Amino acid sequence: MDLNLRHISHHYDEVEVLRDINLDIRRGQIVCIIGPSGCGKSTLLRLIGGLERPTGGEVLQSGAVPEGCLNPLTYIFQDFALLPWRTVEKNVSLVLEDHDLSAAAREAIIADVLARTKLADFRKAYPRQLSGGMKQRVAIARALAVRPAVLLMDEPLSALDSQTRELLMDDLVDLWEKEQYTAAYVTHNLNEAVRLGHRIVVLSRRPGEIREIVEIDMPLSDRRSDNSELEAIQKRLWNLMREEALAADRELLDV
Repeated sequence: MDLNLRHISHHYDEVEVLRDINLDIRRGQIVCIIGPSGCGKSTLLRLIGGLERPTGGEVLQSGAVPEGCLNPLTYIFQDFALLPWRTVEKNVSLVLEDHDLSAAAREAIIADVLARTKLADFRKAYPRQLSGGMKQRVAIARALAVRPAVLLMDEPLSALDSQTRELLMDDLVDLWEKEQYTAAYVTHNLNEAVRLGHRIVVLSRRPGEIREIVEIDMPLSDRRSDNSELEAIQKRLWNLMREEALAADRELLDV
């Protein structure tokens, strides 16, 4: 399934947050969304996911959803959002409880997603017994359990230390290599963007407009931190972000 954003604009009272966003999120691609603080990245993700209605424009869905899809769009948040009194398997099963599934079907889904996220040996553990990286794996497993068409990821690695972040990025790449999932991925971390994004959408300062879309043709599995091409792209993104931040500062001084 593809997502097509057409002329998306959004206001909160008198504050214009987003302006005329036109973007296609194509099946099998990870689209990273970056931009200066306050530019509307997370707001845009909420509009894509239907948690809010845009003031103007529309979000269209086109194409078929994956076989067995229980929820076309599902979120992964930075704070894990796990219930501390439920085990790993029970946190995953939470998203299946409102669906008409047999006990055997539910168990098969849980076993499958725990295996895919390397959590099979921890299904009886409680969140307090897990590291931050493992908690985020549980959140990813829970999202995958509904077999979504598109993953909506809002700063999913920002609460983790740098080493754990690198390991989780490897996990996300491995998972994509196996399944070619589709994702809209909001991040402030440029390293994450160039490591994971097939396309990187750079938003301007508020009101957020698309400043530029950067496409990276390099396979995800070939992307390493010492790659000169990726370093050049990251530097270019940094310069774009810096220009927007400086322009925002000048506007504040002119008020």
